[in-house]
Formats: sequence, structure tokens, C-alpha cells
Amino acid sequence: MAASDEPSVTIGDVHGSTFAIGSHAHAESHTHSAPQDDEAMRELLEAVRALRADLPRLRDEDGQLRTLDAELAETEGEITRTGSAPASRIERLRALLGDSQAVVSLLASAGTVAAMLGNMR
Repeated sequence: MAASDEPSVTIGDVHGSTFAIGSHAHAESHTHSAPQDDEAMRELLEAVRALRADLPRLRDEDGQLRTLDAELAETEGEITRTGSAPASRIERLRALLGDSQAVVSLLASAGTVAAMLGNMR
């Protein structure tokens, strides 16, 4: 077999890919993207943190608040790490807030009362 008959591999321009060559090769990829600069996500992060700060003020008789706080913590972590929260997490959080309607109503009504008191002089 002449040198020109040898098998060869040519790799062109590769970006964002992982590959391994050989019978015992192992490829592993770790990608880290910078958090996105998204105003809506920053506002959501602030609101999530504010709600988490308010939850301990309420009585958790059936464990709903503990479940809600855990999901809020996951959402906070996700946004902090990646700059966004996936749609599936937002849907879970939306469902939990719907299930915790009494909590949401209580906190919303407190905000309404505070706003009304602020307008009374």
C-alpha cells in the first residue's frame, strides 16, 4: 500500500462541536453560555425574590408554600445561572401559583390595601 492509499481524516472548521477519533476515544462536551441580558427575565427574577421573601410571613398549613418556595428557588437559580427560565419551568410555576390562589390573593390584597392607604391623606 502506497502512502497515498493510506486512509485519512480531514477536519474542516469546527465550532461548538465535540468529537473523538479512534477505537477507545471518548468525547465529552461542556458548554457554558453567558447569561442573557433580558429585561423581562431580570424583572421576573426580582419578583421571584420578592415573593420568596414574603412567603415566610404566611402560615403553611398544607405544604403548598413549601412546594411553591422550592419551585421559586429553582426558578431563581435557573435565571441566575443562565439568564432565562425555560418555558416548562415557567408553566410549572404558573400552575403552582394557580394552585396557591389563596396565597396569591392574600399578598395581592395586601398590596392593594397598602396602595389605598398611601392615597389617603
